[in-house]
Amino acid sequence: MSLNRTHIAFFGRRNAGKSSLVNAVTGQDMALVSPVKGTTTDPVYKAMELLPLGPVIIIDTPGFDDEGELGGKRVSKARAVLNKADVAVLVLDGDLAGTTFCAAETELIELFKAKNIPYIMAINKHDSGKHIEDDERQICTFASVHREQALSVSAKTGYNINLLKEKIAALATTDEPKQRLAADLIQANDIAVLVIPLDKAAPKGRLILPQQQVIRDILEAGGAALAVRETELKQTLCDLKKKPALVITDSQVFAEVCAVVPPDIPLTSFSILFARYKGFLKTAVAGACTLDSLQDNDKILVCEGCTHHRQCEDIGTVKIPRLLRNHSKKEIHFDFCSGSDFPLDLQDYKLIIHCGSCMLNEREMQYRRDLAKEQNIPFTNYGITIAHIQGILKRSIEVFESD
Repeated sequence: MSLNRTHIAFFGRRNAGKSSLVNAVTGQDMALVSPVKGTTTDPVYKAMELLPLGPVIIIDTPGFDDEGELGGKRVSKARAVLNKADVAVLVLDGDLAGTTFCAAETELIELFKAKNIPYIMAINKHDSGKHIEDDERQICTFASVHREQALSVSAKTGYNINLLKEKIAALATTDEPKQRLAADLIQANDIAVLVIPLDKAAPKGRLILPQQQVIRDILEAGGAALAVRETELKQTLCDLKKKPALVITDSQVFAEVCAVVPPDIPLTSFSILFARYKGFLKTAVAGACTLDSLQDNDKILVCEGCTHHRQCEDIGTVKIPRLLRNHSKKEIHFDFCSGSDFPLDLQDYKLIIHCGSCMLNEREMQYRRDLAKEQNIPFTNYGITIAHIQGILKRSIEVFESD
């Protein structure tokens, strides 16, 4: 479940030893190592436990100084990782470091600061005879940063690798309280009813990630999570001796569920919970107003955070476009993107409609939201779109009025 894992990305010039250092930190042959420049051609991701931090995603990136047309594409992929990195490790070649940074390293430090990414400089190849003891001090002086942000290491001998892990963990640790999915909306021993359709798009034999995450959050709060299909919801509510504190539904059956759940029981959706969890609920609610002013030939970008096999009634490519065309009575055009793909230029779009973003971490969702904001493009998500069109958005966000 990558969204809850701290994303730690290793950056640097080619042959600085990024992949070797990643392997040393992970204790695995995660990344391909070679003396040939440009061996890492695509970002490599590894989910693991990194003590003392806990669950993380380690990301090895292509050299930021790569050249030529193909090299430029590799650099672009490395640059895109900055949009999801919670902590950055700038790997410096100890044989070359000591007086100045190359252009790629200077740019990376500027990007770390611009994007508020905490970072540490790992001066690799301490085992080399060329390495000088004073590298850390000289580099820190040049960068006008604190000495603690530079550390001499050796991927080959393991020198200071454990200390590097500790420093990474310290950078990733925050005292700020983490937004909860649903735990702050209920009390201990409360019942939360989760409405989960089992249609063709539902994965066989398992629940999708948003449903799993919400169930876990409710259990951690001491509540009871009761899962039911929309077809059994009415009878289930009648059979309960205790009124549910909250009903959470899949957005695709929002209207049916709203008609069944009494007005005195708070109602929302998984998608709306995730909009709040990722910090863009207010932005998404405001963006939904654009749905009432669509015109012929307007273009809408529909974004999926994951790359899954699309069914014939896929919500993003089929149901949302059909719903919007029926609502607006206009000839709307749609573009689609998925996974890590997200266009830099959004000027052609009237609106961006994103999925629930369960597979993207908060930093990447903030980047996408902020990019849209910079270009004055309204931004919303699936659940809020559906609730707005069906006239139940006000009710679905009332439970968050204290936020």
